[in-house]
Amino acid sequence: MRVGAFILAAQFPGQGQGEALHRAVRAAEAAEEAGLADVWLAEHHFVPYGVCPNAATLAALLLGRTRRIGVGTAVSVLPTQHPVTLGEQAALLHLTSGGRFTLGVGRGGPWVDLEVFGAGLAAYERDFPESLDLLLRWLREPRVGARGERYTFREVAVVPRPDQALGDPDDPCAGPPGPPVVMACTSPSSVRTAAERGLPMLLGMHCGDEEKAEMVALWRRCARQAGRDGDAIASAGHVSAGVVQIADDRAAATESLTKAMPGWLRQGLGAHVTVDGRYRAMRDPVAYTELLCGLHPVGPPELCADRLAASAERTGITRFALLVEGSGDLAATEENVRRLGTEVLPRLG
Repeated sequence: MRVGAFILAAQFPGQGQGEALHRAVRAAEAAEEAGLADVWLAEHHFVPYGVCPNAATLAALLLGRTRRIGVGTAVSVLPTQHPVTLGEQAALLHLTSGGRFTLGVGRGGPWVDLEVFGAGLAAYERDFPESLDLLLRWLREPRVGARGERYTFREVAVVPRPDQALGDPDDPCAGPPGPPVVMACTSPSSVRTAAERGLPMLLGMHCGDEEKAEMVALWRRCARQAGRDGDAIASAGHVSAGVVQIADDRAAATESLTKAMPGWLRQGLGAHVTVDGRYRAMRDPVAYTELLCGLHPVGPPELCADRLAASAERTGITRFALLVEGSGDLAATEENVRRLGTEVLPRLG
């Protein structure tokens, strides 16, 4: 089982943006100290839900601050970035970190970001598959050109090439060249998009185990229909996002989250603005916090370990990205990460 920390750089009420970013960096450093496998970094624009606007940039900082832990984006929002730019960043981080970087990509939402960055609504509603395929080609081929509806350019050399990492190319233990890529999936259509390309899914923390198991089953069916190799399907390496809060008893852990998260969710989710004025219903912050506490490892260490083990058994997913900053407090976040590494992970074997 591979357990990592999910970090949003969330700005809680009464906090400054620098405070949120400092807590994010410290949480990642604490995750390495505690023996976690990965940190996963979210990306948002113009909202206090998360104040990191570029997950790849923060990943670069953390890869330089750490020595062992994997660092991934969860996710880099593809419609607001040029696929070649993101591919170049991913290749650079892959090569300079010794292969510790994972690129997570997603479609994002119909937010005002599309207007600010000049992408337009079509980048979200129509062009994501074209952008994704161009990104994947950039990470896998030595030269790339484009002749699509959104991107058209002459063939150019890929520099730096992700497959140019130092090391023994004949090493049987070496993974595929280039950074691993995972894709956020929230709908059957996005599951099909990921499966057809053989990309592992990143499934959101709002989903329960039953829904995640259904999405994994759909992914496998679509991957088989697309002619994907059976071994690759079986070892896809999907990632399940969730929340973790550890305390000596479940009531104390739940209280830590129910005191802090509704205020953050209310101001963070409420700040999202759609690009075309469409109505977007906001989750009830209190009910959503209670839902997350019920779905995920929130409580004493033994309960948290049992929840993770049961989730892995029900869904077939053994990689986790767990939100560790739900208390909104730096010291409490660091302690939460420490207990996850020292009291929960040993119970998972």
